[in-house]
Amino acid sequence: MQTAFDGDMHAPFANTPLEQRIVRFADLIPCTTAFIDARTPGSDAKENFTIIGPGVAENPDQHVHIREPHGFNIGGARQPPGCVNSQHFHETAEVFFVHSGRWAFRTGEYADEGEVILSPGDTISIPVHVFRGFENVGRETGFLYAVLGGDDPGRVVWAPDVLERAKGHGLVLLQSGRLVDTLKNPPPDSNDPVVLPESRSELKRVVRHVDSQALEAFVVRDNASTGQVLSAGVGFGEHVVIGPENMREPAPAAPLDWPHGFVCRRVRLVAGASGSPVRRAEPEVIFVHSGELEIAVDGERSVLSVGDTVTVPVGAARTLFSSSGADLFVTRGSDAPLPAKPLEDLAG
Repeated sequence: MQTAFDGDMHAPFANTPLEQRIVRFADLIPCTTAFIDARTPGSDAKENFTIIGPGVAENPDQHVHIREPHGFNIGGARQPPGCVNSQHFHETAEVFFVHSGRWAFRTGEYADEGEVILSPGDTISIPVHVFRGFENVGRETGFLYAVLGGDDPGRVVWAPDVLERAKGHGLVLLQSGRLVDTLKNPPPDSNDPVVLPESRSELKRVVRHVDSQALEAFVVRDNASTGQVLSAGVGFGEHVVIGPENMREPAPAAPLDWPHGFVCRRVRLVAGASGSPVRRAEPEVIFVHSGELEIAVDGERSVLSVGDTVTVPVGAARTLFSSSGADLFVTRGSDAPLPAKPLEDLAG
Protein backbone atom coordinates (compact mmCIF):
# COMPACT_ATOMS: atom_id res chain seq x y z
CA MET A 1 0.00 0.00 0.00
CA GLN A 2 1.42 3.38 -1.00
CA THR A 3 1.64 6.01 1.73
CA ALA A 4 2.03 9.77 1.56
CA PHE A 5 5.76 9.23 1.98
CA ASP A 6 6.20 6.94 -1.02
CA GLY A 7 6.61 7.01 -4.78
CA ASP A 8 5.53 9.96 -6.86
CA MET A 9 4.41 11.89 -3.77
CA HIS A 10 8.06 12.79 -3.21
CA ALA A 11 8.96 16.39 -3.95
CA PRO A 12 11.11 17.20 -7.01
CA PHE A 13 14.00 17.99 -4.67
CA ALA A 14 14.37 14.35 -3.62
CA ASN A 15 17.71 13.89 -5.38
CA THR A 16 19.04 17.45 -5.01
CA PRO A 17 22.07 17.98 -2.75
CA LEU A 18 21.21 19.65 0.53
CA GLU A 19 23.33 22.75 -0.11
CA GLN A 20 21.27 23.46 -3.24
CA ARG A 21 18.14 23.50 -1.09
CA ILE A 22 19.58 26.23 1.13
CA VAL A 23 19.35 29.95 0.35
CA ARG A 24 21.95 31.80 2.39
CA PHE A 25 21.00 35.24 3.66
CA ALA A 26 24.34 36.59 2.48
CA ASP A 27 23.69 35.20 -1.02
CA LEU A 28 20.22 36.70 -1.55
CA ILE A 29 20.00 38.44 -4.93
CA PRO A 30 17.73 41.50 -4.80
CA CYS A 31 15.71 43.18 -7.49
CA THR A 32 15.40 46.94 -7.15
CA THR A 33 12.84 47.24 -9.96
CA ALA A 34 10.51 44.38 -9.06
CA PHE A 35 7.31 46.42 -8.87
CA ILE A 36 5.50 49.35 -10.44
CA ASP A 37 6.49 51.79 -7.66
CA ALA A 38 10.23 51.13 -8.06
CA ARG A 39 10.92 54.74 -9.16
CA THR A 40 8.28 56.54 -7.13
CA PRO A 41 10.01 58.81 -4.61
CA GLY A 42 9.83 57.24 -1.16
CA SER A 43 9.60 53.73 -2.59
CA ASP A 44 12.65 53.75 -4.85
CA ALA A 45 15.14 52.29 -2.35
CA LYS A 46 13.46 48.97 -1.63
CA GLU A 47 14.91 45.56 -2.50
CA ASN A 48 12.69 42.57 -3.21
CA PHE A 49 13.66 38.91 -3.10
CA THR A 50 12.05 35.82 -4.61
CA ILE A 51 13.39 32.94 -2.53
CA ILE A 52 11.07 30.03 -3.43
CA GLY A 53 8.55 30.03 -6.29
CA PRO A 54 7.73 32.74 -8.85
CA GLY A 55 6.26 35.19 -6.33
CA VAL A 56 4.44 38.27 -7.57
CA ALA A 57 7.37 40.27 -8.95
CA GLU A 58 6.49 42.20 -12.11
CA ASN A 59 10.00 42.38 -13.53
CA PRO A 60 11.01 39.30 -15.56
CA ASP A 61 14.62 39.93 -14.53
CA GLN A 62 13.82 39.18 -10.88
CA HIS A 63 16.12 36.35 -9.73
CA VAL A 64 14.29 33.27 -8.41
CA HIS A 65 16.53 31.28 -6.06
CA ILE A 66 14.50 28.03 -6.01
CA ARG A 67 11.84 27.48 -8.66
CA GLU A 68 10.29 24.16 -7.60
CA PRO A 69 6.59 24.47 -6.63
CA HIS A 70 5.78 24.03 -2.94
CA GLY A 71 2.12 25.06 -2.83
CA PHE A 72 3.25 28.43 -1.46
CA ASN A 73 5.90 31.04 -2.25
CA ILE A 74 8.65 32.48 -0.08
CA GLY A 75 9.97 35.99 -0.60
CA GLY A 76 11.46 38.93 1.22
CA ALA A 77 11.73 42.70 1.31
CA ARG A 78 14.63 44.79 2.54
CA GLN A 79 14.07 48.51 3.02
CA PRO A 80 16.03 51.37 4.57
CA PRO A 81 14.38 53.73 7.09
CA GLY A 82 11.56 55.76 5.59
CA CYS A 83 11.12 53.51 2.55
CA VAL A 84 7.51 52.65 1.70
CA ASN A 85 5.95 49.70 -0.12
CA SER A 86 2.91 51.19 -1.83
CA GLN A 87 -0.74 50.28 -1.23
CA HIS A 88 -1.94 47.10 -2.91
CA PHE A 89 -3.91 43.92 -2.27
CA HIS A 90 -3.69 40.24 -3.20
CA GLU A 91 -6.02 37.43 -4.23
CA THR A 92 -4.13 34.88 -2.09
CA ALA A 93 -2.73 34.89 1.44
CA GLU A 94 0.20 37.19 2.26
CA VAL A 95 2.09 36.68 5.52
CA PHE A 96 5.00 38.74 6.81
CA PHE A 97 7.39 37.72 9.57
CA VAL A 98 9.56 40.58 10.84
CA HIS A 99 13.18 39.49 10.89
CA SER A 100 14.66 42.92 11.55
CA GLY A 101 13.57 46.55 11.68
CA ARG A 102 10.49 48.33 12.94
CA TRP A 103 7.59 48.41 10.50
CA ALA A 104 4.31 50.27 10.13
CA PHE A 105 1.63 48.33 8.24
CA ARG A 106 -1.18 50.54 6.96
CA THR A 107 -4.52 49.68 5.42
CA GLY A 108 -6.81 51.56 3.05
CA GLU A 109 -6.44 52.75 -0.52
CA TYR A 110 -4.65 55.87 0.73
CA ALA A 111 -3.01 54.20 3.78
CA ASP A 112 -5.36 56.10 6.07
CA GLU A 113 -7.72 53.46 7.50
CA GLY A 114 -5.58 51.52 9.96
CA GLU A 115 -2.03 51.22 11.26
CA VAL A 116 -0.11 48.75 13.38
CA ILE A 117 3.59 48.76 14.32
CA LEU A 118 5.55 45.50 14.19
CA SER A 119 8.94 44.61 15.65
CA PRO A 120 11.30 41.63 15.17
CA GLY A 121 9.57 38.31 15.77
CA ASP A 122 6.07 39.64 15.03
CA THR A 123 3.89 38.06 12.33
CA ILE A 124 1.06 39.66 10.34
CA SER A 125 -1.44 38.22 7.86
CA ILE A 126 -3.75 40.78 6.28
CA PRO A 127 -6.70 39.10 4.52
CA VAL A 128 -7.20 39.24 0.76
CA HIS A 129 -8.86 42.27 -0.83
CA VAL A 130 -7.61 44.61 1.90
CA PHE A 131 -5.40 47.42 0.64
CA ARG A 132 -2.12 47.27 2.54
CA GLY A 133 1.33 48.84 2.43
CA PHE A 134 4.25 49.03 4.79
CA GLU A 135 7.04 51.38 5.78
CA ASN A 136 10.28 50.84 7.67
CA VAL A 137 9.81 53.31 10.53
CA GLY A 138 12.93 52.19 12.40
CA ARG A 139 16.41 53.67 12.41
CA GLU A 140 18.14 50.84 10.53
CA THR A 141 17.56 48.81 7.39
CA GLY A 142 14.98 46.09 8.02
CA PHE A 143 14.09 42.74 6.46
CA LEU A 144 10.66 41.16 6.11
CA TYR A 145 10.31 37.43 5.36
CA ALA A 146 7.15 36.75 3.34
CA VAL A 147 4.91 33.75 2.55
CA LEU A 148 2.41 33.95 -0.32
CA GLY A 149 -0.34 31.42 -0.92
CA GLY A 150 -0.49 29.07 -3.90
CA ASP A 151 2.01 27.96 -6.51
CA ASP A 152 0.77 30.91 -8.57
CA PRO A 153 -0.12 33.74 -6.17
CA GLY A 154 -1.48 35.86 -9.01
CA ARG A 155 -0.83 39.53 -9.63
CA VAL A 156 -0.70 42.46 -7.28
CA VAL A 157 -3.70 44.82 -7.49
CA TRP A 158 -2.35 48.34 -6.97
CA ALA A 159 -4.23 51.32 -5.62
CA PRO A 160 -5.15 53.58 -8.57
CA ASP A 161 -2.94 56.48 -7.47
CA VAL A 162 0.09 54.13 -7.27
CA LEU A 163 -0.29 53.34 -10.99
CA GLU A 164 -0.76 56.99 -11.87
CA ARG A 165 2.32 58.14 -9.94
CA ALA A 166 4.44 55.36 -11.43
CA LYS A 167 3.45 56.36 -14.97
CA GLY A 168 4.95 59.76 -14.28
CA HIS A 169 8.31 58.06 -13.77
CA GLY A 170 8.20 55.99 -16.97
CA LEU A 171 6.95 52.65 -15.61
CA VAL A 172 3.78 50.93 -16.82
CA LEU A 173 2.38 47.50 -16.01
CA LEU A 174 0.99 45.33 -18.81
CA GLN A 175 -1.95 42.93 -18.67
CA SER A 176 0.51 40.04 -19.01
CA GLY A 177 2.00 41.10 -15.66
CA ARG A 178 5.17 42.50 -17.23
CA LEU A 179 6.69 45.79 -16.07
CA VAL A 180 7.89 48.04 -18.89
CA ASP A 181 10.24 51.01 -18.67
CA THR A 182 8.91 53.38 -21.32
CA LEU A 183 11.99 55.59 -20.97
CA LYS A 184 14.16 52.78 -22.39
CA ASN A 185 11.77 50.65 -24.43
CA PRO A 186 9.27 51.25 -27.25
CA PRO A 187 5.62 51.85 -26.30
CA PRO A 188 3.79 48.66 -25.29
CA ASP A 189 2.23 46.51 -28.02
CA SER A 190 -1.53 46.91 -28.34
CA ASN A 191 -1.81 43.10 -27.99
CA ASP A 192 -0.61 43.48 -24.39
CA PRO A 193 -2.36 46.58 -23.10
CA VAL A 194 -1.39 48.64 -20.10
CA VAL A 195 -3.08 47.85 -16.79
CA LEU A 196 -5.50 50.65 -15.97
CA PRO A 197 -6.59 51.57 -12.45
CA GLU A 198 -9.50 49.53 -11.15
CA SER A 199 -12.85 51.27 -11.55
CA ARG A 200 -14.55 52.82 -8.56
CA SER A 201 -17.43 50.35 -8.90
CA GLU A 202 -15.09 47.34 -8.91
CA LEU A 203 -13.15 48.60 -5.90
CA LYS A 204 -16.38 49.20 -4.03
CA ARG A 205 -17.47 45.63 -4.84
CA VAL A 206 -14.32 43.75 -3.73
CA VAL A 207 -12.31 45.88 -1.31
CA ARG A 208 -12.56 45.16 2.41
CA HIS A 209 -11.86 47.83 5.03
CA VAL A 210 -9.84 47.27 8.20
CA ASP A 211 -9.22 49.87 10.90
CA SER A 212 -6.40 49.91 13.47
CA GLN A 213 -8.27 47.90 16.08
CA ALA A 214 -9.19 45.17 13.60
CA LEU A 215 -5.68 45.19 12.15
CA GLU A 216 -4.16 44.27 15.52
CA ALA A 217 -6.25 41.07 15.41
CA PHE A 218 -4.23 39.98 12.35
CA VAL A 219 -0.93 40.13 14.27
CA VAL A 220 0.85 37.53 16.41
CA ARG A 221 3.39 39.20 18.65
CA ASP A 222 6.86 37.82 19.25
CA ASN A 223 6.15 37.09 22.91
CA ALA A 224 2.62 35.73 22.40
CA SER A 225 1.72 32.59 24.31
CA THR A 226 0.15 30.30 21.73
CA GLY A 227 -0.82 26.66 21.66
CA GLN A 228 2.09 24.25 21.80
CA VAL A 229 2.49 21.24 19.54
CA LEU A 230 4.61 18.30 20.64
CA SER A 231 7.90 18.00 18.76
CA ALA A 232 10.22 15.04 18.38
CA GLY A 233 13.26 15.43 20.61
CA VAL A 234 14.18 17.13 23.85
CA GLY A 235 14.50 20.91 24.04
CA PHE A 236 12.02 21.76 21.27
CA GLY A 237 9.02 24.05 21.57
CA GLU A 238 6.69 24.43 18.58
CA HIS A 239 3.97 27.07 18.68
CA VAL A 240 1.17 27.54 16.16
CA VAL A 241 1.06 30.93 14.44
CA ILE A 242 -1.09 30.40 11.34
CA GLY A 243 -3.54 27.63 10.58
CA PRO A 244 -6.90 26.17 11.68
CA GLU A 245 -7.31 23.48 14.30
CA ASN A 246 -5.84 20.25 12.96
CA MET A 247 -6.92 17.05 14.68
CA ARG A 248 -4.59 15.01 12.50
CA GLU A 249 -1.46 16.24 14.30
CA PRO A 250 -3.19 17.15 16.66
CA ALA A 251 -2.66 20.92 16.76
CA PRO A 252 -4.83 23.65 18.29
CA ALA A 253 -6.16 26.52 16.22
CA ALA A 254 -3.55 29.23 15.70
CA PRO A 255 -4.20 32.87 16.62
CA LEU A 256 -4.54 33.45 12.86
CA ASP A 257 -6.75 30.45 12.23
CA TRP A 258 -8.39 30.95 8.83
CA PRO A 259 -7.20 28.77 5.90
CA HIS A 260 -4.11 30.04 4.08
CA GLY A 261 -3.16 26.92 2.12
CA PHE A 262 -0.20 26.48 4.47
CA VAL A 263 0.56 26.63 8.19
CA CYS A 264 3.26 28.62 9.99
CA ARG A 265 4.92 27.60 13.23
CA ARG A 266 7.44 29.20 15.56
CA VAL A 267 9.97 26.56 16.61
CA ARG A 268 12.46 27.27 19.36
CA LEU A 269 15.37 25.00 20.22
CA VAL A 270 17.25 25.35 23.49
CA ALA A 271 21.04 25.03 23.54
CA GLY A 272 21.98 21.40 23.06
CA ALA A 273 18.62 20.41 21.53
CA SER A 274 18.83 17.29 19.41
CA GLY A 275 15.84 15.91 17.55
CA SER A 276 15.05 12.49 16.18
CA PRO A 277 14.90 11.91 12.41
CA VAL A 278 11.38 12.33 11.00
CA ARG A 279 9.65 12.49 7.65
CA ARG A 280 6.84 14.79 6.60
CA ALA A 281 4.12 14.40 3.97
CA GLU A 282 4.23 18.09 2.99
CA PRO A 283 6.96 20.52 1.91
CA GLU A 284 8.65 22.20 4.87
CA VAL A 285 10.59 25.47 4.69
CA ILE A 286 12.65 26.63 7.65
CA PHE A 287 13.89 30.19 8.19
CA VAL A 288 16.47 30.91 10.90
CA HIS A 289 15.40 34.02 12.78
CA SER A 290 18.15 33.79 15.38
CA GLY A 291 20.80 31.36 16.59
CA GLU A 292 22.38 28.57 14.61
CA LEU A 293 20.74 25.42 13.30
CA GLU A 294 22.36 22.19 12.19
CA ILE A 295 20.16 20.14 9.90
CA ALA A 296 20.55 16.64 8.50
CA VAL A 297 18.49 15.64 5.45
CA ASP A 298 18.78 12.07 4.18
CA GLY A 299 22.23 11.80 5.76
CA GLU A 300 23.63 15.14 4.50
CA ARG A 301 24.40 17.78 7.10
CA SER A 302 24.70 21.53 6.96
CA VAL A 303 24.75 24.46 9.37
CA LEU A 304 22.34 27.38 8.90
CA SER A 305 22.98 30.84 10.29
CA VAL A 306 20.72 33.82 10.94
CA GLY A 307 18.61 34.69 7.88
CA ASP A 308 19.22 31.41 6.03
CA THR A 309 16.34 29.43 4.50
CA VAL A 310 16.20 25.68 3.79
CA THR A 311 13.51 23.63 2.07
CA VAL A 312 13.05 19.98 3.05
CA PRO A 313 11.61 17.65 0.39
CA VAL A 314 8.46 15.66 1.02
CA GLY A 315 9.37 12.28 2.49
CA ALA A 316 13.00 13.16 3.27
CA ALA A 317 14.42 12.11 6.64
CA ARG A 318 15.32 15.32 8.45
CA THR A 319 16.82 15.96 11.85
CA LEU A 320 17.36 19.27 13.65
CA PHE A 321 20.13 20.10 16.14
CA SER A 322 21.37 23.25 17.83
CA SER A 323 24.36 23.52 20.11
CA SER A 324 23.70 27.18 20.95
CA GLY A 325 19.91 27.42 20.54
CA ALA A 326 17.82 28.66 17.61
CA ASP A 327 14.55 30.44 16.85
CA LEU A 328 12.91 29.29 13.62
CA PHE A 329 9.94 30.37 11.49
CA VAL A 330 8.61 27.25 9.75
CA THR A 331 6.13 26.99 6.88
CA ARG A 332 4.49 23.67 5.92
CA GLY A 333 2.20 22.95 3.01
CA SER A 334 -1.54 22.29 3.55
CA ASP A 335 -4.01 23.71 6.04
CA ALA A 336 -4.00 20.35 7.81
CA PRO A 337 -0.53 18.77 7.57
CA LEU A 338 -0.01 15.25 8.80
CA PRO A 339 2.10 14.69 11.89
CA ALA A 340 5.80 14.06 11.39
CA LYS A 341 6.58 10.36 11.28
CA PRO A 342 9.56 8.95 13.20
CA LEU A 343 11.63 6.68 10.98
CA GLU A 344 10.92 3.63 13.13
CA ASP A 345 7.17 4.08 12.49
CA LEU A 346 7.78 3.68 8.75
CA ALA A 347 9.97 0.61 8.88
CA GLY A 348 7.09 -1.79 8.71
